[in-house]
Amino acid sequence: MSNLLKYNTTCSFKILILHFESSHGQWAAIVPPKISAVQGSCVVIPCSYTYPKRASKENLNRWIGFWKKKATIISTNLPKWKLPTKYRKRTLFLGNLQTHNCTMMLDGVRRTDTGPFYFRIELPQYGRSYSYTKNDVTIDVMCECLPSLSVQVRDKITASCSVSHSCPSYPPQFIWSHPGIVTLRSKKLNMWEWETVSTVTLKPLPIDFNKNLTCTVKYRGGKQARNSVSVYNQNITPILQLYILK
Repeated sequence: MSNLLKYNTTCSFKILILHFESSHGQWAAIVPPKISAVQGSCVVIPCSYTYPKRASKENLNRWIGFWKKKATIISTNLPKWKLPTKYRKRTLFLGNLQTHNCTMMLDGVRRTDTGPFYFRIELPQYGRSYSYTKNDVTIDVMCECLPSLSVQVRDKITASCSVSHSCPSYPPQFIWSHPGIVTLRSKKLNMWEWETVSTVTLKPLPIDFNKNLTCTVKYRGGKQARNSVSVYNQNITPILQLYILK
């Protein structure tokens, strides 16, 4: 006989429309139009691009990429480029432009980091450049993102705590209030959204009943969210809590 509870408070990241302009071989970019991110954490904006084929068969050996907000450059693959103070050391160009990857990471997400942002490519050998302004990206900055918790009670307690996020470079960390055997797994849900799940298995002692089993999720930047259940002789009751670590 088991007692199973699932309490789903996972934040919604699902925007199932991608921005793209045209077919392969044209000026085209594929980016999500909107991504959710937890304030203070980080967000990875996935991006791929194409450009028209050249008449010349000479291979390109230089690609210059910029991410911009209006006229302001916020990220680039040029290592010596001096970015504005508000973006300096907060953005990282992750993509390899030679392989048509223009992915960027924004760290320490602020409430003002809503965008829209767009990508620009410059090809000096080609003598061409292009701004993908029709393919801009906005960020939905969230103050909180509570985890989802499911618990199964038999002779042992098995609890799984999961959260969706948009920063695979720095996934959330999980802390359990009770010791046990802990496993961690992550999977990619779509182009920009990931799910990380922590599962703990423990054999409760009599003193463990009437106490909370708590999963704490710690995001990059310090924000934490908690989801708890109280175990009363194999009955479970959910308790939710969110706080910011100072």
